Amino acid sequence: MLEPRLKAELLVQALLRHAHAAARGAYVTRRGDAQSGAVLVKHVGPGFRCTVFQTAFVDDGARRWLPMTGDLPVAEAEADAFVARQCRYDDDLWVVEVEAPEGWTPEG
Repeated sequence: MLEPRLKAELLVQALLRHAHAAARGAYVTRRGDAQSGAVLVKHVGPGFRCTVFQTAFVDDGARRWLPMTGDLPVAEAEADAFVARQCRYDDDLWVVEVEAPEGWTPEG
């Protein structure tokens, strides 16, 4: 069963609250369409190694945050290049950056 689609701006606000509740710095670095924009989360971890997450619906219809830059963190420049490419293809894209040296995921 598909989960109801949350407006992009509400999803971003929830991500910011989730990160701030965990005492992590979180910032919107690009605003997209408030209603239907996709959301990327760039997690900056130890040694400025990064993972970029995006939501996707998996086989059972549930929404999951998937690591778009691979299973292992990448250099920040590589993560930034990935985000820049996605922004070129999607004018409605939101980008949230979370600084969490001890680790963090959008799902908690």
